[in-house]
Amino acid sequence: MATRILRLMGWLGIAVASIALVAQHGLLPGERYAYYVFGAGMACVIACVLGQWRGIARIFDRPLTRYGAAAVTGVLIVLCVVGATRQSRLSDQTLAVLARLDSPLTVVVFERPFELQRWQDELKEYEYASRRVSAEYVDPDTQPAVAKQYQVQQYGTAVCTYKGRTEPVDSFTEQALTNGIARVVFDQQRKLYFTSGHGERDTASSEPGGYGTMSAALGRDRFTVGTVEISRQGGVPGDAAVLVVAGPRTDFVPGDIDALTRYLGNNGKLLMALDPPVKPDAPPLTNLIALAHDWGFDVGNDIIIDASGLGQILGVDASVPVASNYPLHPITPGFTLLTAFPLARSVSPVTGGVNGRSPQTFVETGPNSWAETDATALVAGGEVTVAFDEAKGDRKGPVSIAAAVSAPSVRSDGGDPTGTPAAGARVAIVGDSDFASNAAVTTQGNKDLFLNTIGWLSA
Repeated sequence: MATRILRLMGWLGIAVASIALVAQHGLLPGERYAYYVFGAGMACVIACVLGQWRGIARIFDRPLTRYGAAAVTGVLIVLCVVGATRQSRLSDQTLAVLARLDSPLTVVVFERPFELQRWQDELKEYEYASRRVSAEYVDPDTQPAVAKQYQVQQYGTAVCTYKGRTEPVDSFTEQALTNGIARVVFDQQRKLYFTSGHGERDTASSEPGGYGTMSAALGRDRFTVGTVEISRQGGVPGDAAVLVVAGPRTDFVPGDIDALTRYLGNNGKLLMALDPPVKPDAPPLTNLIALAHDWGFDVGNDIIIDASGLGQILGVDASVPVASNYPLHPITPGFTLLTAFPLARSVSPVTGGVNGRSPQTFVETGPNSWAETDATALVAGGEVTVAFDEAKGDRKGPVSIAAAVSAPSVRSDGGDPTGTPAAGARVAIVGDSDFASNAAVTTQGNKDLFLNTIGWLSA
C-alpha cells in the first residue's frame, strides 16, 4: 500500500511540476504562485525516489533500464534547471526600484476589458519580480464609483498605491510604470531648472513652440520646474537635480560654460537640446558644441533628412526624421513608440571617446535617412529640395540623433576617503528641441522619451 502511495506521489509530482512550469512561463494563469507549486511537485518526486530507493537500485542492474533511467534523470534535471532559472525581462532600474519596497504596493488599472491584456502582460512581470506587488483591474464603465474615488477620468490609467500615497500612470510601458512606482515610493520633490537668457524655449508658454505641456508633465513626475539665467545668478543653483538647455538661439558666453563645467564637475546632470542652424544668419553654438565635445559628443553641423516615408504616418515631410530604432540604453529599455524630431541635427559619440568619456546613442534614424551638410539650403518654398550627395559630405543613415554619457562619481567632500560618494555626472544631448514642444509632444513617444531622459539623468 505504501509503495502504491509513493508511486502515485511520484507521478502526481511530475504532473504538478510540469503544469507549474508552463504557468511559470506565462502560458497558464497563476504565474505568481507557479514557483511554489513547482517546488511542491518536485518535493513529491523526491519523496517517491527516497521511499523506493532499494527497488530503484535493483532496477538499475538491467542495462536497458539504465539507459532509460538516465534519460528520465536528464529530463528531471532539465525541469529543475528551467524551473529555477525563470528570468524577468524587467530592466535593472525597475528591479532596483522594486527591491526598495518594504510595504505592499498595489497597481489599480482602469481599463476596458478588451484592452486589459497589454497591462496584464506587463504587470505580471512586476508581480513575479516582487511579492509585494499586486495588480487590480477595474472597468470604469461598470465601477464608476471606484474610478471617482481615485479621480480617474480616462481609460488606460493606472494608479499606484503605497503607504497611503497614490500616483497616476497614463501608459502601460515599463518606463511609465516604473517611474510611477518610483514617485509614489520615494515621494520626493526635485528641482529642475531650464536655462534662460539665450532664446531658449519658454517653459510657461502654451504656444506651439513653448514647453508648457512638458513642464506640466514634469510637475506630475514630482519635479519643481524653474528657470535660471546663469550669467545673472553666477552659476547653477545648488539644488538643481537636472539642468536643461532647451533650444538656445545664441551661444553661451565663456563664463556660462565655466559654470556648466563646475556644475558637471560636482556630479551635475545636464540635458542639452540643440537645434541645427537652418538660417544663413544663425549664430553658431561654438562654445556649447565645444563643451559637448569635451564630454565625447560630436554635434553635427547638419540636418537630418528622412526619406523612409515614416513621416507620412504622422503627417510630416522628410525634414522631420521619425525614429523607431532605440539602441540598448537605460533611457529606452523596451521602447517601441515612434518619435519625431522637426528639423534635427546629428549627435554622435566621438570615436574612441574623449577624456575617457564614451557616450552611447539611444535614438537613431533608419537606413533611408542621411545627415545633410547643406543645412541652410534645406527648405525653399516650403518643400524639401535637397538630395543625398556623398561627394559633398552627406552621411548615410542610420544617423544618431541623441546620445548620453555618465561619468564616475566625484566625492562631494573633496576626496575624503571616509565620505559618501554621490551619483556621477550625466550628460544627454538631443539634436533637436522641437520634439518636446507643445506642437510635437503629442507625437506617440516624444513625451515619454523626454521624461525617460530626465528620469535617467536624475538617477
